[in-house]
Amino acid sequence: MKVVVGLSGGVDSSVTAYLLQQQGHELVALFMRNWNDASVTLEDECPWIEDSNDALMVAQKLGIPFQVIDMSDLYKERIVDYMFDEYQKGRTPNPDVLCNREVKFDVFMKTAMSLGADKVATGHYARVDSTIDENGKEIFHLLAGKDNNKDQSYFLCQLNQDQLSKALFPIGELTKPQVREIAKEIGLVTADKKDSQGLCFIGKVSLPQFLQQQLVPKEGEIVEIFKDSPLFSQEVPNFSSKEEELEFLSKKIDYRKADGKVIGKHQGAQFFTIGQSKGLGIGGHKESCFIVSRDMENNIIFVGEGHSFPGLHKKALKIDNKELHWVREDLRLKNGESMEVMARFRYRQELQKATVYQFENAFFVEFDEPQSAIAEGQFAAWYLDDELTGSGVIS
Repeated sequence: MKVVVGLSGGVDSSVTAYLLQQQGHELVALFMRNWNDASVTLEDECPWIEDSNDALMVAQKLGIPFQVIDMSDLYKERIVDYMFDEYQKGRTPNPDVLCNREVKFDVFMKTAMSLGADKVATGHYARVDSTIDENGKEIFHLLAGKDNNKDQSYFLCQLNQDQLSKALFPIGELTKPQVREIAKEIGLVTADKKDSQGLCFIGKVSLPQFLQQQLVPKEGEIVEIFKDSPLFSQEVPNFSSKEEELEFLSKKIDYRKADGKVIGKHQGAQFFTIGQSKGLGIGGHKESCFIVSRDMENNIIFVGEGHSFPGLHKKALKIDNKELHWVREDLRLKNGESMEVMARFRYRQELQKATVYQFENAFFVEFDEPQSAIAEGQFAAWYLDDELTGSGVIS
């Protein structure tokens, strides 16, 4: 089988290539040059040149053809511009999820297929399996990686059946220490290389500095909301339907109606996210203050003190139907149906017990326990056992 490997210059993709070679596949290694702006990377860092050199040395060591493909314009258009736009709206995007959906498993995969590839392989800690349904159709399953500390299935939550049918994740059965051990045994230059940090398309980067390239700083107020605010003591209404209850549980609190206290200044609400406590410059509190809401129109950040602040927690989240994606289309819920799942809305978050509900107007995820810092723009993903079955953008 002919396989194109996305060789990134890291240890994971290096061992991916080696394992496929050992299985007897015909390999071609492609390195993606992503969008890069030296003005926002950290000093003396030029990650793509170093990474491409490492990828080249791995390809030479394994004796496989190697090419660099320039995808910088595509990244700028589909990922970078999207990030700027989302932050400006007061949302919290996940570029890694978009990177996989829009680039690695779309344009990159199409490029690989144009080279005659049967499959595309990446160094993700995830697994793909398949079964045949009663109609003889092959159903592909996106499974969590065996290494619980490195499972990256969440980042792949927007992939579809066609993409999964062409994807290989050889290291999904391994742990990170096992991957490094294999790399050392065969003498790969990437064996001890540290994992990449920062955004998927730039490498090491200062996020606020990155955002300031297009989003103009503007001074605004930081307003503290107190735990005894009347906002948190309102009686829960009697609901006429489950949908009405979920709308109530997932809705945003309007802090503009609260009696808050101005306790500081910030340089732009668009540079912050829900649940953030660092970088606010707030003192004089027993516990840290966390951002619970942002008024983008008036450039106001609302904060509350402590992890247990009531405005920081919600029992449900809402997803617009147009932002809903099922990896397993055969499991898609019909109007009025529900399903018990395990769910998360951040990478590395422990999976939480939840129930998903489909209604004509929207889709909801209701958690058994209240969840901290649910932010618009994040991707929620849900699982049955270790299989990721669907995802959506939180509204």
